[in-house]
Formats: sequence, C-alpha cells, structure tokens
Amino acid sequence: MKGIDDIHNKALELKESGMSDKEIARELHLSENTIVWLLTKKVESKPPEVDVKIGWKSLGVYGHRMSSLSSIFSDIILEEAERRDFEVDTVVGVAINGIPLAAYISEELGLEFSVYRPSQNTGSPGTLSSNFAMVDGKNIVVVDDFIGSGETMKKSIKDLKGLGANPMLALIIVNKTDMTDIDQVPVRSFIRARPIA
Repeated sequence: MKGIDDIHNKALELKESGMSDKEIARELHLSENTIVWLLTKKVESKPPEVDVKIGWKSLGVYGHRMSSLSSIFSDIILEEAERRDFEVDTVVGVAINGIPLAAYISEELGLEFSVYRPSQNTGSPGTLSSNFAMVDGKNIVVVDDFIGSGETMKKSIKDLKGLGANPMLALIIVNKTDMTDIDQVPVRSFIRARPIA
C-alpha cells in the first residue's frame, strides 16, 4: 500500500502524544481496528479489514470552502425537513471535525448551534459544551465528518436523546458503511465509500 509507512508513522506520533486508539482513528479517518494494526507494526501482514483513508484537508484549509460545503448540507436539511415535515431548532457539531460545519450551517439557516464531545471511555456518556445551545426538547441535526464503523454516531445519537434531544437527521461528509439510518435517524452523506465484494 502506497503511503502506509507515512500513515503508520503519523499514528505512532499521535500515540506518543497521548491520544487513544479511538482518537487516532478519528484524526486519521480510519477504523480503530486499522489503527491497532498500524500501531503494532504488522504492516507486513494483511490488514484486519478493508479500510479507506479519508482526507478532506482540501476542504478544511479554507473557511470559505467549509462554508460552501455547509451550504450544500443546509440545502439537504431543508429538503429533508420538507419531505418528512419537521422543523429544526439546533445544529449539533460532533467534536472536533463536525464543529465548523455545524457552525456554518447554523449561521446559514439561522438555527441554534451546539457542540457535542464524545467520551473516550466506552461506558461514559459524551457531553455538551455549556458555552453553546442546550438540546433538551429540541429537534436537532447532528453533523460530523465521517462514519467509519458508526460507533461514534450511534453513541452521539444515543447520548443526545438521553439529554432530551429529538435527532431528526445525521449529516456526514463521507459514510464508509452501508448505514442509511442510525436508531431511526436518517443518515445523509456527500460520499458513500464502501467496498463491494
């Protein structure tokens, strides 16, 4: 695999900086299984699964590009709201990469903005930042950059429901799964990247 040594070295660098395997997976847009495989330097062996590295730096480098991407997401929200007859109160950005997208969407649509931080501990719930809108009793749209295994988005939706929110839609740049909904919340993405066997 071209570039595998570069990805391996970056994963090691992030691990040495104190990041967990899950945090590294989110940062490098790979599955946690692939990160474990990379960190144990079993590069000579076959990876544990088929994985696709997602890089969206070309979008993230400039605010106007993120804003343009968010305009498309805003249009998708309006389309879904009309088709399924719902209103949205709050746009929730999943830390870290969902935050700028959610901020631009909330600005464009005149909606509240909230930030959700997933917990790195499996059994612990994530938290909402108290600096932004609360979600209790509100119809929300959850925004993140990608779905790898789906675990982060599943947990985000579960935690946000536990905080009293009514998730209406999940927006993703790249969906690496065949999921079209999570816990009866529709998932819309720009790109679906999945292997066909």
